[in-house]
Amino acid sequence: MRAIWSGSIAFGLVTIGIRVFSATEDHNITLHQIHDADGGRIRYQRRCEVCGREVKYEHVDRAYADRDQTVVITEDELESLPTERNREVSVLEFVPNDQIDPVMLSRSYYLAPDERAVKAYHLLRRTLDDTDRTAVVRFTLRNKTRLGVLRTRDKVLVLQALRWDDEIRTPDFPELDQSPRLSKAERDSAATLVESLSSDFTPERFTDEYAEELKQLVEAKLEKGDSMDTEETFGEQPEGEDEGDDGKVVDLTEALRRSVERSGSGKSTAQKSGAKETASKKTRAKKTTAAKKTGAKKAATKKAGSKGGKSTTTGSGRSTSTPRQRAG
Repeated sequence: MRAIWSGSIAFGLVTIGIRVFSATEDHNITLHQIHDADGGRIRYQRRCEVCGREVKYEHVDRAYADRDQTVVITEDELESLPTERNREVSVLEFVPNDQIDPVMLSRSYYLAPDERAVKAYHLLRRTLDDTDRTAVVRFTLRNKTRLGVLRTRDKVLVLQALRWDDEIRTPDFPELDQSPRLSKAERDSAATLVESLSSDFTPERFTDEYAEELKQLVEAKLEKGDSMDTEETFGEQPEGEDEGDDGKVVDLTEALRRSVERSGSGKSTAQKSGAKETASKKTRAKKTTAAKKTGAKKAATKKAGSKGGKSTTTGSGRSTSTPRQRAG
């Protein structure tokens, strides 16, 4: 991993030298836009809506629009504003772990100690674990002062950025003001369902199926060109599953009872789920293999069709072939 920046943690009179690394990464496949007629890449231009001309970046200013008024803020004015360039993560206070609302959490960063700060680093980490506390900190990233927390993850200190309090929206849903009566049977059935689905969370058991299938689609097209018919392989809906809600009102207790029956009993549910995921991966692998074979057959069929198309002779004596019209 590559460090984003290096700095220090100010822990009372103790200074701990650190290096900061991004703790997460995106695995999405990036797609770009092209012209369907010739495959040319679609590019975006900075074009003025007044004169219609393309504007070079050095002639672009920033502005703030407030209703009918627009205030222009130049680069010189932005540079004149005071910005924080401090590389210090300042500990403000220590709070109980359960007082940090997860909705406030933003990006996460791993902190690695400098060679001369290993002991102090481990001291802070062990102290957080022993006291069940989280350190509330202030730090600067990309010239912006941010609020954050220091927590432990295994043997690593993790810096997590927090959203400011005024950035958290207050939920206002009239439906929640109602207090429907819940029978004991409904609550007991719901508790039984939760118990039947209870397990230890293992993130590696869950995968991004969309990203995996998109990757398989890209790899198949790279190998076979555009001859692969993706409509028959990807995005299929399993047989026997409805596309949506039929709008019927279902008895809550009966629905919970059926859910408990379908989920099986006790802790074996997690094992069944793992087996289903394994079988699902095998099924997708078979589908991909079958799709590749189907693509090869269709490519051969298309070539044969192009050879067997109708021919006409022009006045110049040259023969031209008329391709078959695509259905649909």
